[in-house]
Amino acid sequence: MLFEEERKRSIVQFVEKHSRGSVQELSQEMGVSESTVRRDLKELEEARLLKRTHGGAVSLQSVNFEAAISDKEDRFLDEKLRIARKAVEMIKAGDAILLDGGTTTLQIARELKTFSDIKVITNSIMVLNELKDCRNIEVSITGGMLRQDTMAFVGPMTERSLEMVRVDKAFLGTNGMDLREGITTPNMLEAATKRKMISVAKQVVLVADHSKIGQVSFCKVADLAEMDQCIFDSETSEDFVRNIIEMGVNVTLA
Repeated sequence: MLFEEERKRSIVQFVEKHSRGSVQELSQEMGVSESTVRRDLKELEEARLLKRTHGGAVSLQSVNFEAAISDKEDRFLDEKLRIARKAVEMIKAGDAILLDGGTTTLQIARELKTFSDIKVITNSIMVLNELKDCRNIEVSITGGMLRQDTMAFVGPMTERSLEMVRVDKAFLGTNGMDLREGITTPNMLEAATKRKMISVAKQVVLVADHSKIGQVSFCKVADLAEMDQCIFDSETSEDFVRNIIEMGVNVTLA
């Protein structure tokens, strides 16, 4: 068995290597009880060596890291397609909807091309490009400061544009979702823009695949309980889904 300081150093190394680690994984890896691991994680977080999440920890590097949208588009593509198809089942003629920037919301845009008599507002250049030739859909772009990593507009100009509208449904993507930390993103302006989107929608729908569970980024957007509906893929853990439902949020699995 490792001495305490060795164990803590090994925990940090494990989390940095894998970007995250669950209490169960760390307990098995270190040969100690889960309660000991939880105590170690608390002390390591206080020492600013990692970030605790519900059921484990993530590295501080992963908290600030954001891959370019082009690098993320093909990851979990089948899951994103299934989520998108469930999402469009919620949309009806006459709806005004808001599509956040992101790879899952981009799939929703691709599924909308057969629709008519709907309004779409987005801060995403990729969503705009997808829908720009659809004469049956009224498309508006927010404008603002363009983030190259996400190809989405953010910032005060974007927020002012959003203040001018009210939508029936807002579909939001996320970099991470955690039962304790909520919905998070690496960028402050991105987080503020998402919060404004939440404020102008009658119904807020989170669309996210299971890889986002337990991931915690730098900036909090909202608590999961603030969502009206979550659409996840069928690989999402039963425990996570049950906890979301207990918050009073509707969950659909695709």
